[in-house]
Amino acid sequence: MQGKRLKIYNGQIITPYKTIKQGTVLISDGKIVATQEGNLDFPDADEIDAKRNYISPGFIDLHIHGGGGHDFMDNTVEAFLGIAETHARYGTTAMCPTTLTSEKEDLLETLRIYEQADKLNDKGAEFIGMHLEGPYFALSQKGAQDPRYIRDPDPAEYKEILAASSIIKRWSAAPELKGAIEFGRYLKSKGVLAAVAHTDAIYEEVLEAFENGYTLATHFYSSMSGVSRRDCFRFAGVIESGYLIDEMDVEIIADGVHLPAPLLKLIYKIKRAGRTALITDAMRGAGMPPGESILGSLKNGLKVIIEDGVAKLPDRSSFAGSVATADRLVRNMVNMAGVSLEEAVRMISTTPARIMGLENRKGALIVGKDADVVVFDRDINIQHTIVNGRVVYSKP
Repeated sequence: MQGKRLKIYNGQIITPYKTIKQGTVLISDGKIVATQEGNLDFPDADEIDAKRNYISPGFIDLHIHGGGGHDFMDNTVEAFLGIAETHARYGTTAMCPTTLTSEKEDLLETLRIYEQADKLNDKGAEFIGMHLEGPYFALSQKGAQDPRYIRDPDPAEYKEILAASSIIKRWSAAPELKGAIEFGRYLKSKGVLAAVAHTDAIYEEVLEAFENGYTLATHFYSSMSGVSRRDCFRFAGVIESGYLIDEMDVEIIADGVHLPAPLLKLIYKIKRAGRTALITDAMRGAGMPPGESILGSLKNGLKVIIEDGVAKLPDRSSFAGSVATADRLVRNMVNMAGVSLEEAVRMISTTPARIMGLENRKGALIVGKDADVVVFDRDINIQHTIVNGRVVYSKP
């Protein structure tokens, strides 16, 4: 079903403003041309009967490393396409492929492979720009990042990397490091989103960083400081800063493991859906059975264990990325955090689209926007995934 005209009817349409109880979405040439109540005529179009299920904007994953047995840092076109196709089965229509700390040459190769794969990606979630996670992190908050590659920002290095490719759209770093503020300013000047991550910063450092481009907190709560004592005095950390700075966005791994229900509720209560994006942070084990796996590239990645619905370091001292899929995030926000379905969908569509500067073309079922659509049942089981008007998945 790859026609240029597509009609999705007999569904409950989730729009930014209301849910249309029984309506139709019409698609032509990859764009939404109508979202209305009732069964609309659309001659010569392919048709999908939503069967009274929900018709939702596609899910946008801002932070994802892999899935289906692949990692983006495997540095193969097959891996990129395999990840895109794997996550499309779970409702993801757009994603930011994400790296780990690595050698510079490996990173540059990942950027080259992205550009090759992007031209061939017609069966999976759309790539909307690379997310570089590291290597400029605090060693004390490395989490599952390989300490061999962690270092302070190097202007010669990051300027070379940014000059090598135009597809870098976000970069996560620890703002308290030497040179990190200058790094944030440089990213902002290049139109790249700077994000706070793997950091031991205190409030004053985060506030300065926010003023210099760091407007997003990467995997909120994970590998970042909370309240600490220094020479007897208490200091607010990155977590408290994320709450105190109203305009700071946060992204959360709502897999039900990285963040338990009380924290999901707290984040939503304070930051609300408009400032909170749901992410998978998925590694290659997403969509795969439990057991041994590898975080990062097959060549020099870290061995991990997948159990209890999450990836762990072998000594079980830390989580090593999630194995979540986007449908699980939405389901958890509804069932664990008590968030309405409309608000949960907003957190994985409208909000991430705005964070990435894509709100003019993605994130909502509005006329003129890209036809990224998901059909799912009341338990958030995906029935159909449509990317730019192409049906890339239908449940067998």
